[in-house]
Amino acid sequence: MSDDPQQAELSALRERVAALEAGPRRERHRLRSFAAVALILVAAVLTPLSVVAVWASQEIGDTDRYVATVAPLASDPAVQDAVANRVTTALVQQIPVDALLSGLPTSSLPRVGSALDTSLTSALTSLIRSLADRAVQSSAFATVWTEANRRIHASLDKALTGAGGGAVQLTGNAVTIDLAPVIDQVKQLLVDQGVTAAARIPEVHTQFTVATDDRIGRLKTGFRLLQLAGVWLPVIVVLIAAAGVLLAVRRRRALVTAALAVAAGAVVLGVALVAARAVYLDSLPTGVSSDAAAAVFDALVHFIRVSVRTVAVLGVAVALGSWLSGPGGYARRVRSVWSSGLGAAHHAAAQAGMRLGPVAPWLRRHQLWVNWALLAAAALILAFWSRATAGVIVALVLGLVLALALVEFLAEPVAPPEPVEPAARTGPRPDGPAPQPAP
Repeated sequence: MSDDPQQAELSALRERVAALEAGPRRERHRLRSFAAVALILVAAVLTPLSVVAVWASQEIGDTDRYVATVAPLASDPAVQDAVANRVTTALVQQIPVDALLSGLPTSSLPRVGSALDTSLTSALTSLIRSLADRAVQSSAFATVWTEANRRIHASLDKALTGAGGGAVQLTGNAVTIDLAPVIDQVKQLLVDQGVTAAARIPEVHTQFTVATDDRIGRLKTGFRLLQLAGVWLPVIVVLIAAAGVLLAVRRRRALVTAALAVAAGAVVLGVALVAARAVYLDSLPTGVSSDAAAAVFDALVHFIRVSVRTVAVLGVAVALGSWLSGPGGYARRVRSVWSSGLGAAHHAAAQAGMRLGPVAPWLRRHQLWVNWALLAAAALILAFWSRATAGVIVALVLGLVLALALVEFLAEPVAPPEPVEPAARTGPRPDGPAPQPAP
């Protein structure tokens, strides 16, 4: 009885010490959790900007990549139709009908009686349009388009960052391309068809609108800043997310959250891109082909769309892998099914005659390090892949899963513990005397 007061006092002291230690610790945990959540949110918000920054730096800022992006537009039917329309309109306005009455071959235009001027204009328009279609559908036009875009890439970069000049100019709130080379080609085709008056047409400059928006002037500064940020902004995003994960109290859960938050940021950019496309096409001025504008818009933002899918798939893959390696009940069940299934396959193969010698025991002893080496190899491949896409990410993840499965299959399965038999009783049975041995 004399020890009871001392024991009670000791318990009280322990409780007070635990309370004093728990207060600051809880406060520190709250601060760490708050800071971790804030950093992860910042990383998610900066994810769309980082994708746009890489696009502005590598797609618009790199000549070869820009040319590879816009070169397919030369064979796009909507772009060809819009260019042919612009060329036809410009040439019809420059050719005097009266000058053609004496020099035009009868095979080129029909006789139309008293309405000769009107019919001549209509027939001339049809002729020019057919020649323009032939010009824009030829391989020569594709070559001219590609070479022209290569020459004017610097001007386009200046136009999108606030300056102008060259074949691509920022006129008001529109980025336009001068179609004078195409018009010259059609003029030569007209001369070859016998329309000799086309040779006297002076140099004609007409503009093909690549992009137009009332906000281009206001967005120039932001675009330039993103272009300067370049590939460094994605690195900053990764570092911020990593800092949030390391600062968190529950790091595995924070990693899953950060990966999903970054993926969600990429998805938000994809949704915004779809909305921006619809708004942009609805705001086009009269005279601009919406189909051609849509084709140009889709070509210019193709890199952003691929990057959105890539970041989203990568984020989901990282979150799924982190969750599967965690201590959760469902994750343990998945790992148990994985290990038991591959272990059963190993036993079946061994019974069928598969012999690995010392390989299987070595893999079992060093399996953790082998798995980490495979993860590091996959990360290095992804880091050094110049332009990884969502398909590359999926293929890389599937390859990693197959490699991990192969290691699990080849490793020697852990033998289940043998059941321990209860020791024989030597004392009397609780329900009666011990049985006597038979004589």
